Amino acid sequence: MEKELKQFIDKIEGLDVVAMEEAESRQEQLAKPTGALGVLEELSIQLAGITGNVKNKMDKQAIVVMSADNGVVEEGVASAPQSVTYSQTINFTRGLTGVGSLAKYYDIDLLVVDCGVKMNLPKDLLVASPVENGELTKKIVDRRMAPGTNNLAVEPAMIREQAIASIITGIECAKAIKYTGHDIFGVGEMGIGNTTTSACILSALTGASGNEVVGRGGGLNDAGLMKKIDIVNRASQRAVMESEDVIDILAQVGGFDICAMVGAYLGAAVYKIPVVIDGYISAVAALAATKIEPKCKAYMIGSHESTEPGYLIAMKYLGLTPLFNLKMRLGEGSGCPISFKIVEAACATMNLMATFEEGAIDADYLEEGKEGNFF
Repeated sequence: MEKELKQFIDKIEGLDVVAMEEAESRQEQLAKPTGALGVLEELSIQLAGITGNVKNKMDKQAIVVMSADNGVVEEGVASAPQSVTYSQTINFTRGLTGVGSLAKYYDIDLLVVDCGVKMNLPKDLLVASPVENGELTKKIVDRRMAPGTNNLAVEPAMIREQAIASIITGIECAKAIKYTGHDIFGVGEMGIGNTTTSACILSALTGASGNEVVGRGGGLNDAGLMKKIDIVNRASQRAVMESEDVIDILAQVGGFDICAMVGAYLGAAVYKIPVVIDGYISAVAALAATKIEPKCKAYMIGSHESTEPGYLIAMKYLGLTPLFNLKMRLGEGSGCPISFKIVEAACATMNLMATFEEGAIDADYLEEGKEGNFF
């Protein structure tokens, strides 16, 4: 598996610089002051670099949701029972969750993956392949590594081989999304206890303390919060002492869901498709992916600013900025549908807006604007 993963990573390339230069040139010719559309312009140029085309459409969208349980909940670091992972994983397929409702409203495909849910999911909902009849399956892809991870507070969460297998699962999902003709996808998760695993990974990768990266998750009380901080400090320090290799850190203190999310980000770069980061857990997985292969960062787009305290730390180390702040903290990939609409807006301005020449507009009035005063 090590060799297979390396082969995937070796395929990752940087963005198409020529296409980006052409996109930037067109943005400068559009009938507006240069830079007046801000982040929409930046997104349109980034998309050109990813696809190799100046004009793009991002109409066919998907969100991959990785589900898994975490043994660390034995320590009382979660306010919800692990049965919630089971029930919500099923509800994703019914469009009844937060991200499910938004995906249904916007006609976005969900690809739901069992990476290690503790309770056995109904067999009639499980499938072996993420693709059925040329489209993403509407059921749950069975990639269950184990019935949840080990308790990271007392032992490694998993073995290295399981971490790598989970990463490859994420790459496989990105391939399926590309194969089925999707233009863009987002990365979400479901797993009680995964704000603890995320905090451990973030602390190990950045050196930030438990106090800086730990939040209340789904609503932890004060005693639970203090215990969570202590566990994150001890486990992250143990992980770094064992090895500074990113995959080893993921195996020590991560989750099957996060490892698969790391793979999805790497896969986005392998298959040259833009990928949207959701909230805290998604951002930590994105950071881990860039530590494995820095070039994959160029394929990432931020979404909402999570209220979890570690989120901005992860984004700072990524060097990315969220697109909006609606005070969201749900996870699941729920910020991705809204982000897709912003990306669509970026495409619309590039594709439909006239240049000064096309609109027969005299651009001389913008000469003063070049000095910084547009109007």
